[in-house]
Amino acid sequence: MPAVPPPPPAPPSLVERARHRPLLALAVVALVAWVAGLAGAVVGNRIARDDSSPARTPSTLGLVRAEPRTEPLPSMDAYAAASAIGPSVVSIDVVAAGTEGVLRGSGTGVVLTADGEIVTNAHVVEGATSVRVRLPGETEPRIATVLISDPARDLALLRIDADALRPAEFADPADIRVGDEVAAVGFALGLDGDPSVTVGIVSALHRTSADEQKALKNLIQTDAPISSGNSGGPLVNSLGQVVGIITFVAVADLGSQANDLGFAISNAELLPNIERLREEVDGGLVPIGFLGVQLAPRDDGGSGALVTDVVADSPAELAGVLVGDAVVSIDGVPITGEAGLVATIRDHAPGDEITIDIRRDGEPITVTATLAPRPPD
Repeated sequence: MPAVPPPPPAPPSLVERARHRPLLALAVVALVAWVAGLAGAVVGNRIARDDSSPARTPSTLGLVRAEPRTEPLPSMDAYAAASAIGPSVVSIDVVAAGTEGVLRGSGTGVVLTADGEIVTNAHVVEGATSVRVRLPGETEPRIATVLISDPARDLALLRIDADALRPAEFADPADIRVGDEVAAVGFALGLDGDPSVTVGIVSALHRTSADEQKALKNLIQTDAPISSGNSGGPLVNSLGQVVGIITFVAVADLGSQANDLGFAISNAELLPNIERLREEVDGGLVPIGFLGVQLAPRDDGGSGALVTDVVADSPAELAGVLVGDAVVSIDGVPITGEAGLVATIRDHAPGDEITIDIRRDGEPITVTATLAPRPPD
């Protein structure tokens, strides 16, 4: 077969597109290894379960958190890091009903507590009718219950019947630095056996990403090779402490020479959101605040996001936000682009009062808004 010349280079994009198109057409790939694609979003997804499924109750045990470091991390020893985190990494098998029949997918999870609470990505269990978890050293999977799923932050909590699991240890969020050596651990491609381990560095911090379903901020960017099936797996430092949860990889569009980029939800976002999700389990749905603006990138090179429309009678309109305003910070925290603003609002609940710093015709203005419940899609 004659060689096919590569397409002309195109710049890489970090704008998310449809998850299940061919790989080369993707800018962002969700890292769950599906036999076929799934469509549709599920918030607070309740998995159909039989009588042997674990109860829908969160663990009352605390997370294992490392003390802030006072000394530099040791150099990466991949074997040592993998050995430290390995007992806390589980494979997740998902069954879902699709237009082409029954679909199976696989991902990765991280053990939070000895009594069976596990964190993974929401997109791993999206649309699932059955979820099973296989523990290290075991051959038979265990039935899992989805306690709660939050697609807006791409996190889900699972529960299995257990009483002596090895919880992962989470690094202090302030100890994660650009240049740190890290290892990505997960069940790449859903392969049997032990999880795959790849090594890289923390390339950048505070990245953002957003699409119709989710808005993520404070992401860790890494050059550690990441594959489908790694979703929900840990990104760990040289001590085997979790620094983030792997969530997606951005690939070069149409033959661009840019290297693939991996992203993980950092502990700065992960840890408080685990606690928040635990509190929301009883209701099953995660309340999301609503401001009422449409956004675009700023066209003057400044930071923040440009308001292109304001919803009538929304909190934004009542606060005095106008089309053309550039939102630069919320509650004094700088906004990184549209995704940063969306993620910040989604971190607030209805009824929260926020302070919005904007630039209007070059002048700084501060307004206060009380967020409303997010209207149905």
